[in-house]
Amino acid sequence: MNDALPAHAPLESIEEVELGLESAGYIASRRIATAIYLAHHLQKPILVEGYAGVGKTELAKSVATWLKLPLIRMQCYEGLDESKALYEWKYGKQLLYTQILKDKINSVVGEDDNLTVALEKLHSFGDIFFSRQFLEPRPLLRALEQPGGAVLLIDEIDKSDQEFEAFLLEILSDYQVTIPELGTIGTLVPPIVLLTSNATRDLGDALKRRCLHLHIGFPDEKLEARIIASRVPGIDARLLKQLVSFVQQLRGIDLKKAPSISETIDWARVMVLLHTAVLEVDLVRDTLNVLLKFEADIEVANKQIAGLTHKARQDAGV
Repeated sequence: MNDALPAHAPLESIEEVELGLESAGYIASRRIATAIYLAHHLQKPILVEGYAGVGKTELAKSVATWLKLPLIRMQCYEGLDESKALYEWKYGKQLLYTQILKDKINSVVGEDDNLTVALEKLHSFGDIFFSRQFLEPRPLLRALEQPGGAVLLIDEIDKSDQEFEAFLLEILSDYQVTIPELGTIGTLVPPIVLLTSNATRDLGDALKRRCLHLHIGFPDEKLEARIIASRVPGIDARLLKQLVSFVQQLRGIDLKKAPSISETIDWARVMVLLHTAVLEVDLVRDTLNVLLKFEADIEVANKQIAGLTHKARQDAGV
């Protein structure tokens, strides 16, 4: 992409990162902006950990939007292997060319060729079948080959197998991959790499050593208000204060899954859609399923909903 930030024009400051991400709709803490700044200069991947919904994946999307770089996403899952992540051969095309070669075998080999000459000719055609024109690049290879760089998102790395985690080490260390039939393929502009993890399993030390570490937790009250205001334009300031206060209190309850920032944003959009000005107990109870995803959590919250709602209105001066 012509508008992408060139590799020789490094980011000048952490403040530039904060403003850049904000222009893409991502309100970043100082710690997040620092991690992106360091990753850009040190050319190291970032391992981003935290609860689901705190903005890990959105961070990668926003970096790509701000820097005008292609976002290449690889969703991890159990059983993910090299053929789905790096490359695979275009078997259909190989079969088609094999059929063509079969039909033309006499003209290729020649009637007067002895066995040795004939085998050499056929061997040269075999090499063609494993050349670049028959290669189908997958996310990792596509990210390395972007001429102006890219943002590579390796999403939910903790859902992949340990064998796949080990396979990533060459890419994360040297920004290159080895394909047996073609050799080593490097990159002109190393991608900005973000790996996300919900900590469903412990990741290996070798992977962690190659990455900068960033943990994104739940935002504080001030940051959460800024995030919601940026994602729900036009929300009433008093309603915003009530929503943030309620969610911050809710996270203090012993729940199986506390509401994340993505669920707070969804709840704010619901309240705007319902033309809400003041939080009422019945309305909060009716929409609690937007914030909480387990029935047991909803039952626990319902027992305290009156007190939480009252304090939220108090905190907002309503």
